[in-house]
Amino acid sequence: MQHIAIVYHSAHGHTAHIARHVLDGARPVPGVLAELVRAEDLAQAPDRLLRYNGVILGSPTYLGGVSGPFKTFMDSTGRLWKTHQLKNKLAAGFTVSSLPAGDKQSTLMSMWVFAMQHGMVWVGNPILPEQHAGVPYDEAANRLGSWSGLMAQAGHGAAADAFVPGDTKTARMFGQHFAETLQRLGGVGGAAARQPGEEVAA
Repeated sequence: MQHIAIVYHSAHGHTAHIARHVLDGARPVPGVLAELVRAEDLAQAPDRLLRYNGVILGSPTYLGGVSGPFKTFMDSTGRLWKTHQLKNKLAAGFTVSSLPAGDKQSTLMSMWVFAMQHGMVWVGNPILPEQHAGVPYDEAANRLGSWSGLMAQAGHGAAADAFVPGDTKTARMFGQHFAETLQRLGGVGGAAARQPGEEVAA
């Protein structure tokens, strides 16, 4: 069984909503166990990352980068960096902002650098923008045209679930692609066995 953690911070619910769709895409893949983990919780116990074969990182974009709580989680993994215990695990990233651009690329790049420093293997977003094939823009997968990771847009002050269908569809496809990639590569990043009855906070 391959284990995936979707590690996210969400201040207003938008990133959590996308995280759940990423989870919905990953879970049906045979031989995969995927679960949501709040970055705030993981910052208190970063060793929990060792039980996973793959980690999908998710943060809102604030002022061109990850949120403060998500950066705290990243910084908490320093001891794992020193011992290279995350080496060869798969990683990917997604982010949400209220504008179509919003410098989301900077957020994904900070996640990529984080993964590279830990010796992880980055999985991008290979989905071709469907509007090029005539799908209406708001319904198109990867309508924002991001290949380094998943991007989604929620209007300023909008409800947590106020995403166009294309963004939630992309999130599910992204989660599925990550899980299938992990399955194809086999037991990379050997996850530590979870103790009986141990749960992961969502």
